[in-house]
Amino acid sequence: MDPVERVVATDAARALLQRLRERHGAIFLYQSHGCCDGSTPMAFKPGEMHLTPDDLRYGEVDGVTMWVGRTQADYMQGTQLILDVGQGSLGTFSLEDGEGLHFKARTRLWSDDECAWLAAHPLA
Repeated sequence: MDPVERVVATDAARALLQRLRERHGAIFLYQSHGCCDGSTPMAFKPGEMHLTPDDLRYGEVDGVTMWVGRTQADYMQGTQLILDVGQGSLGTFSLEDGEGLHFKARTRLWSDDECAWLAAHPLA
């Protein structure tokens, strides 16, 4: 079986990531889990947000790494994260907020085969 992607993106999300990279250079995504942002994926330039040993590399979309906290990764283990874009600013520190857009997360359940592959390839 081919590797299972824990995070994938819609065409709209890929286009927004490309625009952000053209404007800001290197960026990364972080799947938030705070009380105010719910589970909003946010984009940062390196150094704008410090990752901790409890943050895990969850996946990559077009060269942009997605990070999640260990607790959030445990919560999300049964689903694939689908990165998408919504209209309107959420008032976050995410790079796309200034464009009047925001990243949003949708999910889908894993198949039995995908679950087996993921169990054999845990996040480090």
